[in-house]
Amino acid sequence: MTLTVQPIGAAEHLAFVQAQRSVSFLQTPAWGSVKTEWRSESLGWYDGRRLVGAGLVLHRPVPRLERYTLAYVPEGPVIDWTGEIDAWLDPLAAYLRARGAFAIRLGPPVRTDTWCAAQVKEGIADPAIERLTDLPSQRVDPVGARVTSQLRDAGWLPQSPEDGFGAGHPQYNFELPLAGRTEDDLLRGMNQLWRRNVKRAAKEGVEVTVVEVAVGEDLKAFHDLYVHTAQRDHFTPRPLRYFETMVAAMCAEDPERIRLYEARHRGDLVAATIMVRVGAQAWYAYGASSTEKREVRGSNACQWAMIRDAVAAGCVVYNLRGITPTLDADDPHVGLIQFKVGTGGQAVRYVGEWDLPLRPMVYRAFDLYMRRRESIRRRGRLDSMA
Repeated sequence: MTLTVQPIGAAEHLAFVQAQRSVSFLQTPAWGSVKTEWRSESLGWYDGRRLVGAGLVLHRPVPRLERYTLAYVPEGPVIDWTGEIDAWLDPLAAYLRARGAFAIRLGPPVRTDTWCAAQVKEGIADPAIERLTDLPSQRVDPVGARVTSQLRDAGWLPQSPEDGFGAGHPQYNFELPLAGRTEDDLLRGMNQLWRRNVKRAAKEGVEVTVVEVAVGEDLKAFHDLYVHTAQRDHFTPRPLRYFETMVAAMCAEDPERIRLYEARHRGDLVAATIMVRVGAQAWYAYGASSTEKREVRGSNACQWAMIRDAVAAGCVVYNLRGITPTLDADDPHVGLIQFKVGTGGQAVRYVGEWDLPLRPMVYRAFDLYMRRRESIRRRGRLDSMA
């Protein structure tokens, strides 16, 4: 098979995405409009005249070397990862190098390992287990192993750090399988605390409303609560303008792409979440909660409402997004995986993000810059935790 890569229009790109069962929302044309600090383009892979693959590429210039760009393909591209991937990635590299890219970074949407909720729970309880990878994988995906080997052999460099979170998107996710399961099945699959909290929210009179096109006061109320959550949990919040852009771009592409969920107790906004859906997959994208009235369990009410809507929409996966792989009970990050494991889902490791240097000298300078920036970021995080 001889493939060629060339630019495609947003409409053609979207039509290809809609023909797939599931594609990451980071690989939709709309996502290029969300990432305003990057220049975006849609690329297509052609077998003759037939479009057989597509990818959203985000370009960012190197500081003080604006003529060169990092070409980033988040959670993509959307190609056939089951065969020889050189046939797909070699023409991509040739196309991007000719247009000034000094490196390509991509994150294949391919799994390597899966751990069920029971395994994760047992690992947290066992002092000898510190990481997910200390546990035997419930399922090892041969495609993931093969993609990892082929990337390494072709000179690609792994970028996923030990904690699973780097400059890009997390290598470890927590996912709730939905295919063939009813709401009752899903509730039974949750742990006792989650079931109790869902029932507690209902008993306390927490009401969840869905805003299909969140603008104006609704989005501002979410953002105010999100900023409050960031201050409490020590992370840097995104500005309101970012969410305004995201909602506008995604709704323009598909009116059902993004929804805001608001949980209120006696008129007070106690939690709010954003869900994104593409085809048969839904994502918990952002969440916020009030420090006051946490006992009414607004966050659980929002999650349960999103899960139910994902089931109603025919989704096969509800993705709770990133986790760190730590299972050490003393690690401050373990609370995140404990919250998500209560849904009864599964921890999933993906192939992770990989770089292909196209201009080695420029890439080395960029890599040094990024390492220094990460060191500063980590020192800032430690200072905020002191």
